[in-house]
Amino acid sequence: MNDDNTPDTSEGADDARPQRHIRSYVLRQGRMSPAQIRNIEEGMPRWGIPYAAQAIDYAATFGRTAPVVLEIGFGMGFTTAEIAAARPDTDFIGIEVHGPGVGNMFKLIAEQQLANVRVIQHDAVEVLRDMIPDGSLAGVHVYFPDPWPKKRHLKRRLIQAPLVAQLAAKLAPGGYLHCATDIEDYGQQMLDVLSSEPLLENTADGFAPRPDYRPLTKFEARGLRLGHGVWDVIFRRRG
Repeated sequence: MNDDNTPDTSEGADDARPQRHIRSYVLRQGRMSPAQIRNIEEGMPRWGIPYAAQAIDYAATFGRTAPVVLEIGFGMGFTTAEIAAARPDTDFIGIEVHGPGVGNMFKLIAEQQLANVRVIQHDAVEVLRDMIPDGSLAGVHVYFPDPWPKKRHLKRRLIQAPLVAQLAAKLAPGGYLHCATDIEDYGQQMLDVLSSEPLLENTADGFAPRPDYRPLTKFEARGLRLGHGVWDVIFRRRG
C-alpha cells in the first residue's frame, strides 16, 4: 500500500529459480535512517513474526483468540495503525518488505501502544503459502498496490487469479477481501478477477463505497481534490 508517496512494495520480479515465480513486491529499499534501523532492531523481536515454513499460531502470537486480518503491503504503516487502533478487538498481521516502512510501522506500534499488530518482512506469496492456515482469516486488505501502468508490465500486477484464489482459500466463511486502487483500469481488473473467483461474492453492485474502517490518507484526499478517483472492491467468502 502507498502511504503518501511511499515507494511501492507490492508486486514484482522473477527470482532465479528454474520455475518462474512472481514475487509480491519489487525490492526498492532506498536508504534507511539510523532511527529506522533502530526501530527494526528493537521492534522485530517484540512485534515481528520471522518467516518460517510453518503455520502461525495466532493465539500464541497475540496472546488471545480474536479475528485476524492480513494486510499485504502496508507502506509506511499509517493506515494500518489507524485501523488497528479503531478495531482493538481484531488482530492484524501486516506484510511488508520495504525496510523504512517496516521501521516506521514498529515506531507507530510503540507510540500508539498497539497490542494487536504484528509484522512479517517477507514475500507475501511465500507467507500465504507457508504460514497462513486455510480458512483462518477474518479479512484481507490490499490497498493501493503497485499499478504497473505500462502494458508490458501488466502481468506483474498483484491482483490476479492465482493469488486471489489463494487469498479466498485463506478466508474463513464470511471473511472479506478488500482491495483499493487509484488507477481505474486496475480497479476494473480487481473487480473482474474477484468476480471470477467461485469462492467469493461481491458485497456491492460493482465497486463498493469506501467503508468507514479504511481511513482517507493525505495522498488519497489530495488526489480526490484534483479529480482523481479511488476504486474499492470488497468481496466476501461464501459460506
